Amino acid sequence: MDLRHLRYFICVAQEMHFGRAAARLGISQPPLSQQIRALEVELGVRLFDRTSRRVRLTQAGMLFLPEAQETIDQAERAVQIARRAQRGEVGRLGLGFTTSAPFVLQVARALYAFRQEQPDVELTLAELPRDAQIAKVEQGQLDLGIVRGFEAPVLPPPLASICLLEEDLVLAMRSDHPLAARAEGIGIADLADTRLVLYDSVNGAGFNEHIIALCHAAGFPPRIAQEAGGLATLLGLVAAGFGITLLTRSLARLHLTDLVYRRLDEPAAISRLWLIHGEDMSAPSRAFMKSLVACAAEPPMPDR
Repeated sequence: MDLRHLRYFICVAQEMHFGRAAARLGISQPPLSQQIRALEVELGVRLFDRTSRRVRLTQAGMLFLPEAQETIDQAERAVQIARRAQRGEVGRLGLGFTTSAPFVLQVARALYAFRQEQPDVELTLAELPRDAQIAKVEQGQLDLGIVRGFEAPVLPPPLASICLLEEDLVLAMRSDHPLAARAEGIGIADLADTRLVLYDSVNGAGFNEHIIALCHAAGFPPRIAQEAGGLATLLGLVAAGFGITLLTRSLARLHLTDLVYRRLDEPAAISRLWLIHGEDMSAPSRAFMKSLVACAAEPPMPDR
């Protein structure tokens, strides 16, 4: 059944006049009458009683009218859903992220903007280490991943990465630590006799190796006092005096009693945030990537 026939029928039923209905539809009256007759032949029922003076719906026509209208409405809804899906306004988005990502102001802004602009997209978030994100994006269990690394992550084809932004590092330590008295000018070499608290090998993949390499380049092996499985444990151990740790600047927004942050004066200690994605991206994925890249281009958070 042609949807055009249903639209013609509804228009005539609303106007109860073939001439007015034809004018409203922008066609002449004879083709309209022919289309209505064709619909009646297809249905095998008479929809209108016609005389030279009036037009009225038959009993079958009156019962058919709301069903025809519902069919047209449903067809229009289907069209709108398809168009919204093409624009990334509906569907699903699975997003993986590293622990520090939500603390990056630009990432938080992108998530907020996406939620406001695409409220009908089902957004699933998963906090995962770098290697787990890469595996899940490769397997199609996640659409996008946000990982940290000093260098671009090594990815299996056809995955690719985009560098979103760069951040320098800060040292987190107790306020009574000897280095806390130095407001600036602290380099890697100053950590030679200092105990370090780092992430464990899973959560610190890539990050730990780079920090250890910087220490060796400065002429000393790092003294790793403790490893932590999460950010809360990491900062808790530092606040408890187990040692100091290195964090990206965005995490300096977290404030704990007795904990202070000092800038690390080390040009090679630049952490980068990378967006990883597959080859065939969904419309919601493209929409979020566009928002994220736009927010990442905004000025960074000012130094405190």
